[in-house]
Amino acid sequence: MPNLDKGAIRKRVQGALDLLLKHDRFLLEHDVNERSITHKLAQYLQENFPGWDVDCEYNRIGNQRIDPKRLQFDVNQTSTDDDQGKTVYPDIIVHHRGNQDNLLVIEIKKSTNPETGDHDEQKLRAFTKQLGYKYAIFLKFVTGKENGTLEEMRFI
Repeated sequence: MPNLDKGAIRKRVQGALDLLLKHDRFLLEHDVNERSITHKLAQYLQENFPGWDVDCEYNRIGNQRIDPKRLQFDVNQTSTDDDQGKTVYPDIIVHHRGNQDNLLVIEIKKSTNPETGDHDEQKLRAFTKQLGYKYAIFLKFVTGKENGTLEEMRFI
């Protein structure tokens, strides 16, 4: 499997985003549920990450069957000094199931969501530090308007 650096990751994610905007812009224009958008994007990501598993809201670590993936992170506030592990459901991950080979975690926000991306950014930082994801990307889509599009793609 080729070594994937930040540039290669960006190119593959951009390719998937291009397909989403080409074939599924309707989802953005009609401000559908975020899960619908992440599902379609994950399908295109799977095409661009052969040999990897691409999952939405996956919450397991390695081969564990019972214990879900947890972060030392307060899911109700943006404080980073919470000492309670919280179950987490990342929007999209690129990984190998059954081990801890974690390549990429993606969080998505729609422009019609009143929350800022601060919480998502902190969550992404926790994924890289605590669960060993090599890369983390925050995506923000303009939704609910004609010609829905990508507003922001940012590595965290």
